[in-house]
Amino acid sequence: MKENGNRPSPESLLARLKEGERARLRVYIGAAPGVGKTYRMLEDAHALRRQGVDIVAAFVEAHGREETAALAGDLERVPLRRVEYRGVTLEEMDVEAVIERQPEVAVVDELAHTNVPGSKNRKRYEDVLELLDAGISVITAINIQHLESLNDAVARTTGVRVRETVPDYFLRHADEVVNVDVSVDTLRTRLRQGKIYGIEKIEQALSNFFRKGNLSALRELALRQIATDQANKAHDYREREGLEQAVIPEKVMVAMASRGGAKKLLRTGSRIAGRLSSDWYAVYVETPAEEMGRIRPEDYAALQENIRFAEELGAKVVKLKARKVADALIGFARREGVTHVVFGQTSRTRLDILLHGSIINRFLAEVRDATVQVVPLEERKEVAVEE
Repeated sequence: MKENGNRPSPESLLARLKEGERARLRVYIGAAPGVGKTYRMLEDAHALRRQGVDIVAAFVEAHGREETAALAGDLERVPLRRVEYRGVTLEEMDVEAVIERQPEVAVVDELAHTNVPGSKNRKRYEDVLELLDAGISVITAINIQHLESLNDAVARTTGVRVRETVPDYFLRHADEVVNVDVSVDTLRTRLRQGKIYGIEKIEQALSNFFRKGNLSALRELALRQIATDQANKAHDYREREGLEQAVIPEKVMVAMASRGGAKKLLRTGSRIAGRLSSDWYAVYVETPAEEMGRIRPEDYAALQENIRFAEELGAKVVKLKARKVADALIGFARREGVTHVVFGQTSRTRLDILLHGSIINRFLAEVRDATVQVVPLEERKEVAVEE
């Protein structure tokens, strides 16, 4: 169920969190910093506490906002873990302490955060998964630009490359996604009032990331994501309850080279699979020249990184062995009934393609019932964004 302006009653919040015996995950999502995700999350946490739910603040970032800090201060807090890193003392959520405390619900802010090197888990969303596995329900928050499959779309729209991301499968794991939305003008007003960033950052933010065009685009992305998530959950529910006959499933395949970067291709594949509510594959073909002992160390390292990233996004990684890449990809697509394929744009010259052929051209000629998308791989220079 999704919320957008209509507040659920404390009773309905309690009923949803207590529904069934397994731990449940609720994600508050917004178009940009400052829409009020943390504040809304804390308000709902207090509503749960008034209903008798044992709830703790495992990690809450007030971002210097007095109202948010006041709400957070009224909740029981699990002490943070202090870590020394490069001469600086940093504070991280103490996952083991939260599990030992064993509350019914934990509030975990800043979902896309990267933990200090040496931590048990690399990312905070992995900490959240550990809490859920321990039987602790979690309410957490994220901005839409931190969703991994939207990374390229956000960079293209805003000129800003967001470095900290959360894989799409995490959001699909959520029992509820709550959209926290305000108008573009309201958000820019909050920024001018110093409610989002410090005074020294206001003008720069207004003329860059917080431009009206950027915020409108991010808001649209957030609303589309909520709609997609709702459609996927409705489809799963109807299928589970036998309310309608399941349609022929869509299957997505990303043709991933054994060398070089593939993140843009994988994000595209994840996004298509999310829209279609389908399974998807990240497929690479190992030719004789790329067998273990022959593959160049830098290519092998890139391949392992691509595999790790694909698995993070929820893909089933498939290794095929063949002398000709096109033969293997065509055979796999036919066997598995693949309906959508993502290729990277080749850097070869037209003359080279004419003389030696093209994998994409062969695929188009021999697999007529699949939609093929070719993704440009050149990326413009981008800068990071502070959350």
